[in-house]
Amino acid sequence: MPLSQYELEKREAEILAPYAQKSVDSRGRRFSERTESWRTGYQRDRDRIIHTRSFRRLEYKTQVFINGIGDHLRTRLTHTMEVAAIARNLARSLGLNEDLTEAISLAHDLGHSPFGHNGDETLDKIMKGSGGFEHNRQSLRIVEFLEQKFPDFDGLNLNWEVREGLARHDRPESENSEIPTYPSVSLEAQITELADEIAYYSHDLDDGIRFGVLKPEELSAQIAVWSHAEEAIRSTHGQANPTIHRHAVIRTIIDLEIQDVAVTTENNLERARITSSEAVRRHPEALAAYSEKLTQDNKALRKFLYQELYLNPEIHDLNDKAVEVLKQLFDYYRKHPDQLGEQARSRITTEGLDRTICDYISGMTDRYALSQAASFGIEVNDELLGMPSKNSGESRG
Repeated sequence: MPLSQYELEKREAEILAPYAQKSVDSRGRRFSERTESWRTGYQRDRDRIIHTRSFRRLEYKTQVFINGIGDHLRTRLTHTMEVAAIARNLARSLGLNEDLTEAISLAHDLGHSPFGHNGDETLDKIMKGSGGFEHNRQSLRIVEFLEQKFPDFDGLNLNWEVREGLARHDRPESENSEIPTYPSVSLEAQITELADEIAYYSHDLDDGIRFGVLKPEELSAQIAVWSHAEEAIRSTHGQANPTIHRHAVIRTIIDLEIQDVAVTTENNLERARITSSEAVRRHPEALAAYSEKLTQDNKALRKFLYQELYLNPEIHDLNDKAVEVLKQLFDYYRKHPDQLGEQARSRITTEGLDRTICDYISGMTDRYALSQAASFGIEVNDELLGMPSKNSGESRG
């Protein structure tokens, strides 16, 4: 017989650290539901997230490089999966709740618009004065309202702790009174945020080299995170061919960062004498952290990535062309709200036209946004049209 929910919760109490968030201690869901017989609440939340349309659309949303320009470059979906893997490793090493950690990780980027951070910034500028746009807040909006899968309530009705994790950057300004403004959040949410950083530091380096924008020799000379990983590789394996060497360095960077966070976090917990999940939340600062040295090294890496990758003209110019399409698409829907999807149109009265359009566009994949724009007669740059942009039968809500 499969383990019952009661047995799974009992196992959590026996195995997890005292400061982990236990399923049985959850503050629960906004709307009452019958209890599950063979999954914990956080397992149900994880599964609900995976089965959403918003999650599936991440496959065709930009991470750094516009989706479609390379089969092996990361998308928002592959990034999300890498975050979940790193976060689960950290959770297991620290005795935290892996199911809660995974649920937060899988939902943390649901709110991103097409065309990456450039698209997010564009929507935020358009919505200035009308509440703005912020992808963490949008992720929360998706799971609380926009996903329509259940007959008795809007959204996914996720447990409070998952929603707390999604609101992690936006808690002081949150309009949701159910998410209090504690100094911190659960350790599961904290390590997910660090796993997000570790994932994009490492895979942006990998994709940047693969795309030919970043040079390994420049990284060796300028970036301590890279050179330290290279030293570790050469001391054990010598000099491999460039492709294998790059993979080994990226893998080692991830391992070194995970180890650093695990050790530093454990030391912080011991120093602060943390013995419960509520003590974690009430601590005046985050307990999950990098060491001081790695914090500085990562700042230098982030600065380098901005200068050499994110703002590189070859990438930035194409992103600018894409977000210009986004602006014109928003304008078009303002003039022609009848072109919005049926579910979206039904929200105009309660949400207002601009917020409805913002929700609608932010949920689009890159290729759907381009195909919609082209179908409305909006000029789309040839470089963007060279990418897959046909409607693949996606239904827009």
